[in-house]
Amino acid sequence: MIDLRSDTVTRPTTAMWEAMRSAPLGDDVLGDEPTVTALEEKVADLLGKDAALFTPSGTMANQLAIRSTCESGDEIITHRDNHIIHYETGAPAALSGCMVHALDGEGGLFEAGQVHSAIRTTDIHDPHSRMVVVENTHNRGGGCAWPIEQFNSVAEAAHEHGLHVHVDGARLMNACIALKYSPREFVVSADTVSMCFSKGLGAPVGSALAGSAALIDRARRFRKMFGGGMRQSGILAAAAAYALDNHIDRLAEDHANAAMLAELIDGIDGLTTEPPSGGVRSNMVYFQVDPELGDARSFTNAIAAHGVAMLPIGPQRIRAVLHLDVSGAQVTEAARAMADAVANVAASG
Repeated sequence: MIDLRSDTVTRPTTAMWEAMRSAPLGDDVLGDEPTVTALEEKVADLLGKDAALFTPSGTMANQLAIRSTCESGDEIITHRDNHIIHYETGAPAALSGCMVHALDGEGGLFEAGQVHSAIRTTDIHDPHSRMVVVENTHNRGGGCAWPIEQFNSVAEAAHEHGLHVHVDGARLMNACIALKYSPREFVVSADTVSMCFSKGLGAPVGSALAGSAALIDRARRFRKMFGGGMRQSGILAAAAAYALDNHIDRLAEDHANAAMLAELIDGIDGLTTEPPSGGVRSNMVYFQVDPELGDARSFTNAIAAHGVAMLPIGPQRIRAVLHLDVSGAQVTEAARAMADAVANVAASG
C-alpha cells in the first residue's frame, strides 16, 4: 500500500530504532529522564526559547499553551480552518473554558488588520481577547507556509493589544524548508510554539511546547493534569531527537514529490488540484473529484483497490500527504492507479 493519508503513518527507520533501543532511561514524572531532558534542551535551543516540554501529541502541546495562558471566558483569535478548531475535539472550551474568534483568509493565513478588528472591547458583556494562534504550515489551507513578514505583522498586532501569540508549528520544519527561514527566525515573535515529531519528521510519537521558563513550568503541571506525564519516555524522545538531527533537510524531497504528484493529478481528466493560495505548497496535495466520477469517498475506495490510500476530507475533496516512506517512483505509481480508477469509472458509465 502506498499510504498517502498523512505524514503520521511513517515507520521508524532502522537507525531511529537503534537510537530508541540505546537511549538511557529514567522516569520523567519524577524528573530524572535524561533523554527527555536532552530533547527538551535541544528543542528550546532550536526555537530560541527558554525551555521546552515533551508531550505525547501536538493536540496536547497546543492545549497546554492555551491552558497555561488563558482563563475561563477568554477568547482565542485564529483562522477558521485551524487545527485547534477542527481536530482537537473542542478542547479550548472543554479544558480551558475559552471561546474562539474565527478569521477568514486564503490558505489559512490572515492579516494584522484582521487581528486589530477582532479585539474585543473592555465592556463587561464581552469575552476577553487573550491569545492569537497561527498554524504553520496550514493543514486545511493546503499545506501553505506562512511568509515570515506576514507572521511578524500579525504578532506585532497581537502584542500591541497585550495578547499572547502561539504558533501551532506541527509542521514548522516543512515551512522552514519551503520558505528557507530557520525555526528560530520564524518564532522569535511568538510567546509559545509547538512542534510535532511524528509528522514529516518521521518519529512514532511526540511533540514539544516551547516558551518562557515560567510558562513551561506551569504547562508541566497541566501536562500531568491532562494525563500526559510519561515514565520511561526517553524511548520516544530518542526517536524525536534522531528526527531533528537527521530528517529535517530531507523534507525537501517530500515537497518535490508533492509538486510531482500535483502535476500528474492535473493531467488526469476529472481531477483538479487546488493551487496553494496565500502561501507556498509543502508536502500536501489537495484536489477535487468531478462529481461525474462519484464523491471523494468512493474515489478513495476505488484507488485503495489499486494499492493507494488517500484521505477524503469533504464531499469532493481529497488530501494526499508525502512523507519519508513514499518515493518518487511510488508517486508515479500512485498517479497511474488514480488514472486507472478514473478509466474504470468512465468505462462502467
